[in-house]
Amino acid sequence: MTSRRLSVAALAAASALLLAGCASGESTAAEDDGRIDVVASTNVYGQLAEEIGGDLVDVTSIITSGAQDPHSFEPSAQDQLAVAEADLVIENGGGYDPFIDGLIEASGTEAQVLTAVEFSHEWPGGAAHDDSEGDHGHEHVEGFNEHVWYDPTAMADLVQGIASKLIALSPDDADAFTTAADALAEQITGLESSLADLEAEYAGDDVFVTEPVPLYLLEAAGLSDVTPAAFAEAVEEGLDVAPAVLLESIKLLEGGDVRVVFVNAQTGGAETEQVVDEAEASGIPVVEFAETLPEDHTYISWMQENIAAIQDALEQ
Repeated sequence: MTSRRLSVAALAAASALLLAGCASGESTAAEDDGRIDVVASTNVYGQLAEEIGGDLVDVTSIITSGAQDPHSFEPSAQDQLAVAEADLVIENGGGYDPFIDGLIEASGTEAQVLTAVEFSHEWPGGAAHDDSEGDHGHEHVEGFNEHVWYDPTAMADLVQGIASKLIALSPDDADAFTTAADALAEQITGLESSLADLEAEYAGDDVFVTEPVPLYLLEAAGLSDVTPAAFAEAVEEGLDVAPAVLLESIKLLEGGDVRVVFVNAQTGGAETEQVVDEAEASGIPVVEFAETLPEDHTYISWMQENIAAIQDALEQ
């Protein structure tokens, strides 16, 4: 597969050629099997859709590797074709995966679109799930943490949103979708219970987060993020951390109040490495979080593993 970057116009042209190949019989694309075609921007949302839809859906997750950064990902013509043929598209939104919006625009797809950030009660205006207005929930909002898959409450609502869309697309299968969604939501409630247990024991404990990726989960555990905002913002944007901000961060770690340092396993830089080195030198546990679902995990097993890692670090 080519690694060259394609503009929206180029993607549209490439998609037209692929579609023409399908029409002429020159493509190996499978005929319609009656299942609902779902495209997810990342495998996090793809796995949730698979869990709810089961054998009634075909799910394509565009980003499946930790080596791919959704912020800067450049999709292929095959990704464009998948969106063009989709019945349902699930994106994160909030400026996290803007490539999806480009694919939707270029393809002219009539697919239903679910935007995960809109299920967050911290989204401006509150959680809003009506996508009838079209273009909303896509742009980055200053001060909003778009990494909502780490927010169990938002994900429980998203699960029901996915089920609702699938039911609209296939009403005869409503019972199957509802049963699966309810079972998954109950498991997410179990995650919230585990986080409440951590909060009961560790509420107010200080933690340092090099990026805001896991913040929803840490806040649900009652932990207090003491990271200088300028540090996390710079790392997330791929910018250099100002020397004064780095010095302030190092002094925080030397102060003895920070219980755990959390880092993004998929990105980093010299300043992050300095923070990790200082944490290890000071005997502070370092825990890694990822942005995509690890291989051989479900969303639930992944979150359970993350919560266990938080607890193990706090117990040290």
